Amino acid sequence: MKSIDDILVIIQARLNSQRVPQKMIKPLGNSNLFEIAIDKVLQSTIIPKSNFYVSAYEDELVSIAQQKGINIYKRSYESANNDNSLQKIYEWHDKLPFKYVIKINGCSPLLKTETIDRFVKTFLEQEEENLFGVIESKDYYWNKEGALITPWPQDQTIMNTKAVETTYKAAHVLYASRMDLIKNNMFMGDFQQENGIKLYPMNELECFDIDYEWQFNLIKQII
Repeated sequence: MKSIDDILVIIQARLNSQRVPQKMIKPLGNSNLFEIAIDKVLQSTIIPKSNFYVSAYEDELVSIAQQKGINIYKRSYESANNDNSLQKIYEWHDKLPFKYVIKINGCSPLLKTETIDRFVKTFLEQEEENLFGVIESKDYYWNKEGALITPWPQDQTIMNTKAVETTYKAAHVLYASRMDLIKNNMFMGDFQQENGIKLYPMNELECFDIDYEWQFNLIKQII
């Protein structure tokens, strides 16, 4: 069993979103996405506050984290504007004194603290050194050439979502990994290896991720 003392819990944030400009600090009710995400972790009954960091470059984000009294990793301009290099995006990987990291998406305002805690508890208790939040799906999928990639259910002559094989899609909300993998530009493990990543099925509604303006406007009606 892993020790909670060995686990970094971190929220990455930046303000250069092009589809929803400055979405992390854009007013959302009486708060914003960044504050909502921070507060959910602070309400955890498992995560020590000393293990909780935000990784931020812009002064506006740093100021919010300071007001919340949490640890700040001051990421560089290069980190906040990189979309390809794991080592650069997660530049804290060899600078913070932890063996493992749990990364929480700050753009999922419907994610519950209880779900975060269950994810952490599962990771602590399992033997595997990675865990990845996913959404269960029972449906049919085709590739760009129009070829069906979902195995057709045996003895079925029509599409039947009750009979089709379960598949999983990335939730993009909760991730757990060994930190030392990042130096090799790897996070969590080998996605192409069978059973290379331990999957953690999640409630799809909690995984609602704000990437577009319409999604932000929809959340404004809920929160």
